[in-house]
Amino acid sequence: MDIKVFSTPTCPYCSRVKEYLTSKGADYEDIDLSSNQEAVGEMVRLSGQMGVPVVVIGEEVVVGFDKERLDELIDKK
Repeated sequence: MDIKVFSTPTCPYCSRVKEYLTSKGADYEDIDLSSNQEAVGEMVRLSGQMGVPVVVIGEEVVVGFDKERLDELIDKK
């Protein structure tokens, strides 16, 4: 399963999303936006907004820490 987490080091919800994914046993790529302007552009293109975290699971985009939606997508894969 291809999971990307667009995050910043100071975002508490970003930390919560990553901790939650780890607790579910899901492997993910953490993309630190604080040092990667190109990734910021990719995140905005995918999500249509600037807020973090943004989680991309396959083709699906989840904005924020939406536990129910993350569970639904992880369990579906």
